Amino acid sequence: MRRGVADEKPIEEREPEDAPITRGSLVMDPMRHSVTWKGEPVSLTVTEFLLLHSLAVRPGFVKSRDQLMDLAYSDQVYVDDRTIDSRIKRLRKKMRNADNEFGAIETLYGIGYRYTEA
Repeated sequence: MRRGVADEKPIEEREPEDAPITRGSLVMDPMRHSVTWKGEPVSLTVTEFLLLHSLAVRPGFVKSRDQLMDLAYSDQVYVDDRTIDSRIKRLRKKMRNADNEFGAIETLYGIGYRYTEA
């Protein structure tokens, strides 16, 4: 993260990156690589976990495909921006297996994705 961005919390108020996060019905524990939605466990790949975590950490904020690619893949791996779309589609499918009404990952066409808390 860059320093001096107006919407960031001061360092002393930030949660550690490996701390569990709860966003509505979502609970993610990076140290255990565990995800639950409405109490139902959801099994995710490392990439899916990274994508969901990066969106859920800052609900309401849009992440572009490029930002998500940088977070989910190393510099040595070439991926097309449509790869992110496929990963998000699989991620949504897995979340919908836990809850048919899952809709917390919103697509902003031509921009990217954001996590919305219901």
